[in-house]
Amino acid sequence: MKIQVLLTGNEIMAGDIVDSNSTMMADQLGRHGWRIARKVTVGDELDVLVAEIRSQSAASDVLIINGGLGPTVDDLTAQALAAACERPLTLHPGAVAHLEAWCERRQIQSNEANRKQAILPEGCGILANDSGSAVGIHVELNGCQIYATPGVPSELRWMLRHEVLPDMLKRFPAGEVETRRLLVFGGGESTLQQLIHNQYPDWPESIELGFRASMPALEVKLTSRSADSAELDRWQQRLIDDIFQDTYIANAPGSLAQATIDALYREQLHVATAESCTGGMIASQLTDVPGASQVFEAGWVTYSNAMKQSQLGVAANDLDHFGAVSEPVAIAMAEGARANSGADISVAVTGIAGPDGGTEQKPVGTVWIALATTEVTHTYALRLPFERGLFRRWVSACCLDLIRRAALGLTLQPRYLARFRK
Repeated sequence: MKIQVLLTGNEIMAGDIVDSNSTMMADQLGRHGWRIARKVTVGDELDVLVAEIRSQSAASDVLIINGGLGPTVDDLTAQALAAACERPLTLHPGAVAHLEAWCERRQIQSNEANRKQAILPEGCGILANDSGSAVGIHVELNGCQIYATPGVPSELRWMLRHEVLPDMLKRFPAGEVETRRLLVFGGGESTLQQLIHNQYPDWPESIELGFRASMPALEVKLTSRSADSAELDRWQQRLIDDIFQDTYIANAPGSLAQATIDALYREQLHVATAESCTGGMIASQLTDVPGASQVFEAGWVTYSNAMKQSQLGVAANDLDHFGAVSEPVAIAMAEGARANSGADISVAVTGIAGPDGGTEQKPVGTVWIALATTEVTHTYALRLPFERGLFRRWVSACCLDLIRRAALGLTLQPRYLARFRK
C-alpha cells in the first residue's frame, strides 16, 4: 500500500509554523506497519492543490490532506477536492449538524464564515471532529482513499485515531510492528552508529535501527516488523549493556528530567539548585515532572553578585578577586544552596551565555558547574561554542545528568564533557 501526504498552508511555506503534523501521522501509521511514501507541501493556491490531489491520488492508495478546512478565504481544501473530483460544492447536512452542535456547546451564534466549513463536495463522507468546528472529508478518487484532516494538531490526532485509521484498517492489511525508543545523553549519532556497527556487524535484518537527534537526549529507535518482543528485548539490552552503558537515560516518552527525578526518588535523596546563567531552567525542568516535590527542595536564581552574596553566602572577596564566573563562586553557590535547603545534592552554574560579556580570559560560552554532595564538591570548567539558547539548554542538561549520576553512584566524569573542557 502506498500512502502520500499533502500539507497545505501559506504559513507552513513561509516558515511561520513548523510542520509537526506529518511526524504525528508517520508515528500513528507506523504502529500499523504503514509508511508514508511521499510528502508534499503547497501553499493556499487552488490550481496547485487541485493538480496535486489529482496527481497524488493517481499514484497512491491513500492520500491524507492536512489543513485548509477552516472558515477563512484561504482554506481551500473542500473547494480543491470538489474540483479534483469534478463534483459540485453543496451544504452537507451532517457537517451543518456538527457545526450547530459545536456552536451550541460554546453558546455562540454560527455565521457565514463558519457555515463555509459545511460546504463540501457533493456525496462525500465526513469524519467526526471531537473538538473543532470543521469536520474532515472522505472521498475516493482514482481508486485512492482521500482523507482531508484539520491542521490543528490536537484535532488531527483525535481524527487519525478515531476516524482515519479505523477506516483504513477495514480496507487495507496492517502489519505487526513493535518499536522501542531509547534515550541516550552524551553521544552523537555518528559515534553511536559506528560503535554499534563495530560491536555488532551481524545486526539482525529483522530489527530496523534509526536515530533522531534532539536536545537534550538522542533517540535510538529499534523497530521490529515481525513484532518479536523477545528479540527486541535482547537487542535493546545488548545496546544498553555494551554500548550506551551510563549514557542510557530511559525509554521514550521519558526525559532526562524524569530520569533525574526517578533516580533521586529511588535513592530517597533530595536536590537543590543555584543558577545564574541558566536563569532557573534546571529547576523548571525538574519541577515540570509530576512528583518532583518529593525530591526537589529549593532553587535560587542569583543573577547579580549581591544576590549571590546575600542568598547563597558567596564571599565578596571571591567575587572581587576571581569574578562571578569562577570555580570558587560556583563552589560557594552549590554549597550555600545545599546548606540552606538541607538537600543531599546541589548543583550550581555560573557562566557567560552571550552574545556579549565575554573577555579574552573568559570568552562567551565559558561556564563553571559545581556539584555538591554530603561528601565532596565536584567542579567542571567548560567552554561551549553555542548560541545563547542552546548554551543554556546544554548546561541545564549537563546539570540534570550530573545530578542523576550522583544519585545513582555513577561516574561524575562522563566522557562527553571531555570535548568541552577549558
